[in-house]
Amino acid sequence: MSTVTKLTYHIVFATKHRTPLITDDLQTRLYKYVGGIIRAKKGHLIELGGVADHIHLLTHLSPKFSISDTTRDIKGSSSAWVNSDGPSDQHFEWQRGYGAFTVSYSNCHAVQRYIQNQTEHHRVRSFEEEYIEFLQQHQITFERRRTSKVSGCVGVSRREVANERVVRGKT
Repeated sequence: MSTVTKLTYHIVFATKHRTPLITDDLQTRLYKYVGGIIRAKKGHLIELGGVADHIHLLTHLSPKFSISDTTRDIKGSSSAWVNSDGPSDQHFEWQRGYGAFTVSYSNCHAVQRYIQNQTEHHRVRSFEEEYIEFLQQHQITFERRRTSKVSGCVGVSRREVANERVVRGKT
């Protein structure tokens, strides 16, 4: 018997301090660059979207690479690229931490539509409200008072993120 996997994740992370750095000029090029990183790691990008201060990825990832290593590489490589070759002179940096949630195959289209509709969605909801809802949907314990614009992970400690405790649940 051979080993077969199809690991699908919804990954969310924001710019440092949630500064609106992802301009229209940058967005298309950044998204292509991120897709290239995922392909280089033997993954498949299904959808990528967001707004000026954060992005959502729906992606199949290879089991050869951990979610934390892949996300670190996406964030590190893309921020280095933006700072060296991007269309802006403004320093670009991602927040510490991320949210990663597993997605069942039967729910991929709903998550894909959700990501495609980010601009409209964020006309009425903040990133923080959205992220808290993700944590609640996935039954992840958090404290609202620990909401931090610096870490960008609402109520989730950096240690918890590093240990990938947020990588669970069913979207």
